[in-house]
Amino acid sequence: MSDTSVKKVDSAYSPKGQLGQKYLASGKSLSMRLWENEEPGEAKEPAAREYETVGYVINGRAELHLDGQVVVLEPGNSWVVPKGASHTYKILESFTAVEATSPPAQIHGRDED
Repeated sequence: MSDTSVKKVDSAYSPKGQLGQKYLASGKSLSMRLWENEEPGEAKEPAAREYETVGYVINGRAELHLDGQVVVLEPGNSWVVPKGASHTYKILESFTAVEATSPPAQIHGRDED
């Protein structure tokens, strides 16, 4: 029998991660998180994560630095960071974006520094 459970998450009550992200709905193999009103600043040290990320910009601007490439992210843009790719973000204007990760970023400490 297939899983027919439905989950609803109100972001006003979502738990926050140590990097400032809000954790949204999460399934067994996919999860969502929200980066809300991230302020401009210098890029952090590049990191490689054990999950794939796809994202969508709601507002603001940021640079995605990915394995030697620089991509400017603006409202309406979406992007992919492959599993294991060295990357970082530099926020240029107050930035809000939603991301989905597979497997879920917050499981087993995958989303920690």
